[in-house]
Amino acid sequence: MFITFEGPEGGGKSTQIRLLADHLREHGFNVEVTREPGGTSIGDQIRDVVHDTANTMMAPTAEVLLYSASRAQLVNQLIRPALKAGRIVLCDRFADSTMAYQGYGRGLEREMLAKLTEIATGGLTPDLTLLFDIDVASGLMRRLTEGDEMNRLDLEAIDFHERVRKGYHALAAAEPKRWVIINASRPVAEVAADVQRIVAERMAAMARRP
Repeated sequence: MFITFEGPEGGGKSTQIRLLADHLREHGFNVEVTREPGGTSIGDQIRDVVHDTANTMMAPTAEVLLYSASRAQLVNQLIRPALKAGRIVLCDRFADSTMAYQGYGRGLEREMLAKLTEIATGGLTPDLTLLFDIDVASGLMRRLTEGDEMNRLDLEAIDFHERVRKGYHALAAAEPKRWVIINASRPVAEVAADVQRIVAERMAAMARRP
């Protein structure tokens, strides 16, 4: 099973992915946790470049190609082998981030992004995508107050992040069977309980399929 964690900044994805992984492992599941960009040695090198706040001259097309290169490496080196081995894969961001950030946020042509994503992923799509939704201003403030490192995209203007959030909602509305929207402004424990319930229900539904 392939589960992705998506959402605007400050939604607590990294915390929730760790909590879910611990929960699943306690129940005997073999879990692989990864992230985008990164997840491999090559991907981590790309992450350093694309997130470096010094790279203010990076063109949006260069940005999306770097993200896609990291994704292609991650899918081929880690995700597909893990799924083939029967592991549950939890990924902190995946292809939907490209559509939200570079499509809705940057305004790049979405049909082109879809074709690029198809190349990078080889057509791999998640079984379940959790959208950790939070008000943009609250999410960015949460990152600042918690002392999280702010990368190049975090430092974009508020209106960019508003477009990203609206993009996520548009993506979720277009594929309601894959996406579940979670109110991420609540306490961590409440959100974690929802995540565990949603994943358990989806796993049970998949197990019933012929």
